[in-house]
Amino acid sequence: GIIAAKNAGDARFTDTRADEQERCITIKSTGVSMFFKYDISKYLDDQDYSVESVTDAAEALDMNSETTDATNYMINLIDSPGHVDFSSEVTSALRITDGAIVVVDCIEGVCVQTETVLRQAMAEKIKPVLMVNKLDRAFLELQMEPEEAYQNFRKAVESVNVIISPFEADEPEKELKEGGVGPLQVDPATGTVAFGSGLHQWGFTLKKFSVMYAKKFGIKPSDMMQRLWGDTFLDGKANVWRRGNPDKYIGEGLRRGFVQFILDPINQVFDAVMNDKKKKIQKMLKVTGVKIKSDEKELTGKPLLKIIMQRWLPAADALLEMIVVHLPSPVNAQNYRMPVLYEGPHDDAAAQAIKACDKDGPLMMYISKMIPTEGKGGRFYAFGRVFSGKVATGQKVRILGPQYKPGSKKDLYIKSIQRTLIMMGRYVEQIPDIPAGNNVALVGVDQYIVKTGTITTIEEAHCFKTMKYSVSPVVRVAVDVTNPADLPKLVEGLKRLSKSDPLVLCLTEESGEHIVAGAGELHLEICLKDLAEDFMGGAPIKISEPVVSYRETVTEESSVVALSKSANKHNRLYCNAQPFPEGMDLAIEEGEIGPRDDAKERARKMTDKFGFDNNEARKIWAFGPDGSGPNLLLDAAKGVDYLNEIRDHVNSGFQWASREGPMCEEPMRGVVIRVLDVTLHADAIHRGAGQILPVARRVSYASVFTANPCLLEPMFLADISVPQDSAGPIYGVLTQRGGHVFAEEQMPGSPIVQMKAYLPVAQSFGFTKALRSVTAGKAFPQCSFSHWERLMGGEYRDPAGKLGKVICGIRTRKGLDAEVPELSRYLDKL
Repeated sequence: GIIAAKNAGDARFTDTRADEQERCITIKSTGVSMFFKYDISKYLDDQDYSVESVTDAAEALDMNSETTDATNYMINLIDSPGHVDFSSEVTSALRITDGAIVVVDCIEGVCVQTETVLRQAMAEKIKPVLMVNKLDRAFLELQMEPEEAYQNFRKAVESVNVIISPFEADEPEKELKEGGVGPLQVDPATGTVAFGSGLHQWGFTLKKFSVMYAKKFGIKPSDMMQRLWGDTFLDGKANVWRRGNPDKYIGEGLRRGFVQFILDPINQVFDAVMNDKKKKIQKMLKVTGVKIKSDEKELTGKPLLKIIMQRWLPAADALLEMIVVHLPSPVNAQNYRMPVLYEGPHDDAAAQAIKACDKDGPLMMYISKMIPTEGKGGRFYAFGRVFSGKVATGQKVRILGPQYKPGSKKDLYIKSIQRTLIMMGRYVEQIPDIPAGNNVALVGVDQYIVKTGTITTIEEAHCFKTMKYSVSPVVRVAVDVTNPADLPKLVEGLKRLSKSDPLVLCLTEESGEHIVAGAGELHLEICLKDLAEDFMGGAPIKISEPVVSYRETVTEESSVVALSKSANKHNRLYCNAQPFPEGMDLAIEEGEIGPRDDAKERARKMTDKFGFDNNEARKIWAFGPDGSGPNLLLDAAKGVDYLNEIRDHVNSGFQWASREGPMCEEPMRGVVIRVLDVTLHADAIHRGAGQILPVARRVSYASVFTANPCLLEPMFLADISVPQDSAGPIYGVLTQRGGHVFAEEQMPGSPIVQMKAYLPVAQSFGFTKALRSVTAGKAFPQCSFSHWERLMGGEYRDPAGKLGKVICGIRTRKGLDAEVPELSRYLDKL
């Protein structure tokens, strides 16, 4: 094995960074490739009553033999963070894996973050198995009754299935036969759920116990598994199994299968060891067949418990069994995941290669993240997965960035790969070539890839789809150096930082500030620590107060038609602005409606779902900012000459306006600018870009100002778990910060209350600290970006109101005049 048995549980093999070890959380996702021997035929054979255990196959492997044994499995594992601020790491790991082990705490149940990640995984067509963790707490800390514990576990499994069920096909079994994903929901009776304790290293699936008991009852293990979960009770007197109404049978004093045959024995072991009943322990060791060395017999309490449980129910067996039996192999998975992964047409050479997953085919590979190397020089490994073909040292490949379109030269590099490595947690092993279906790290391509990219040998291949992150970088700080001589270090450091984290944004403002934007307080803190210590070699930096980005929007249709004239007074544009229908901005961000869609289909969607005017929906000129944001420019003009000639110039002006809105130069969101009428000079030379572009920007501003503009502020969803008796003061803290609780539920069987609250991001700094200080450290908040909400309070021109104050603050920070410009600057008279 990789970890020595005595360190198991404390070794934290995949937490490679010092701060991960200190804080006991995962920050970056880490890959490990492992090789195991496991005989699946024994699992599938219903007559066989032996239990297969894990052996490390590398020792038993004969390197020279030509045939490979069918019982050897290569497992690529990626350990990804659970904290909500780092969910971008999870997204990048999901792209290059086929299955997921979802770990849920048996007491706290499914957290918000688990939900988000599960939904992402389902959308990426990844098959889940469930691990119900921390069972030791149920027995030791909370001293639960076995029946109550069963109800808790059942609730955990059900809440996971609730999230999964909308993504499942109508007839999963039929879909599986046709080469699809098949059933996604997890069920202990089919072996897709394991129970255990990660800290003490023991775990089991129902298969393990069903094999033990099947012999005794003389039935098949698979039938036994059905009886060990759900409402089945063994009636000892009559010697029959009873199914059905649990209240009736429990009232008669029967115990359900899971309780009687699984929880009771475990509970007895816990009880005997913790109360030091020597004779009883000896008897149990004999029954379970666990052998204990003579020096271990002296141990008592938890250390002894850990050893007995590890030997009796090794966690590795349970997990490996789930991975091997229930998670798909790359060959099966890529067949149905290809449409989700690949951007190009689904019948070209690259798509077929991904589907076939053939190691002798052409190379197709996706780089999902960059990992900083040990040592100086600031180089990166490009970490990703080979979807087809073989990647080899010294091979010449095409490196495609996210902006690449087939046939163009933009974002395309043709280079050779220096070395190929496999990741082993904190170590790397060099290997000459790596075939399809495996994860790999490449050396020597880090200059050409910013965060993600595609590597291929096919000339006409398209890119892999870019990943959709569930969080957006809304918290920003400005960084600066204390010593001006370190400025080049800072610029270089920011470049490396933006490479090393999939989500972080590093930009330079026009005022010369360097901005770093992250998903939340913790995420930013880690990024800045990396920047100062690793990427800048310890040069001291100054960090400004965190700043939140807002969005500008309109709340009603323009009161008048805005008119602007060009500099030479020969061209006029008439426009107005109106707000988006409810929910359409989200549809654009999630990619349901986008600039690349077919115009007629898109118009139909917009009309049916959001009640948009069908004729106008067909005449969308552009999305903005950056050609893809949640603002629209559309042509509502009737019979105008030369309109198409100026279309591009108007679009450029609109992109500029939607990137920096009129009130305080924040991006716009949810604004429709409608071009109503245009009067143009008859001579083409007088209506070039220089005349039209500034007009388009001015008229956009004028139409926003006449449509009652307002700011949107980002809101966090704060998920707070806290014991009942400390819940009172939380309301106070939230109200002070302009947040409100909108849901609260008592976790059954425990004193913990789960609260959900909305909290403005601007007020969220130090929120965790404030919460902990009023509840004496008992409350545990998780904040994740939820939505944009209108900022109420006063007129936008009134500097005394809340809205006016925010606008003045942003303008002074950006070095603009504190006053919002007058409407007459943009609106012209006829």
